Amino acid sequence: MISRTIAYFLIWLARLTTGAQARWLEQPRGTQRLYFANHSSHLDFILLWALLPARLRWHTRPVAGADYWNASPMRRYLINKVFRGVLIERNGAKGADPLAPVMVALEQGDSLIFFPEGTRNLGEDMLPFKSGLHRIACECPQAELVPARIENLNRVLPKGRHIPIPLICTITFGVALKKRGDEDRGEFLARARQSVIDLASKLS
Repeated sequence: MISRTIAYFLIWLARLTTGAQARWLEQPRGTQRLYFANHSSHLDFILLWALLPARLRWHTRPVAGADYWNASPMRRYLINKVFRGVLIERNGAKGADPLAPVMVALEQGDSLIFFPEGTRNLGEDMLPFKSGLHRIACECPQAELVPARIENLNRVLPKGRHIPIPLICTITFGVALKKRGDEDRGEFLARARQSVIDLASKLS
């Protein structure tokens, strides 16, 4: 009960602070989904999660780095109890499978929020996508892969600032894509990355 109350407060705060708007190029469905997006702020998944319709939000979990979210008791509580996050070890033991928790969550039927760049990107251009998205597309074809583009959030709370700057943020959700039969890993990742980039043109 307390965790759900905190979740509602954070949803309200995220929307109030950013003036966030969601734009859907196709109507959201209740099917299992993996939303993949550009990544420039620790607030990215919070805002994306907050803008999902309520019927989808409570079945959608963010994928996040264990090193950051396990760094303090407050962060651990938020990621585990409020957001029900899927934590991955970005600097785990050699030979360990960092995507194992993600695959388990997908097998259980959860929808996920995923950042294929693998880390926050403070530059203008998106980083190349890491291979995890391709593996998910191959091993979990039941999950729709939905590109999403987050605009302005890195300007609302730039690195090193603790007080947000009032700007309107927009998240555009694109059309689900699937891996093509003749596509190799590099081609698929390039196409998926371009699908997020192309959503910028849908904002006008």
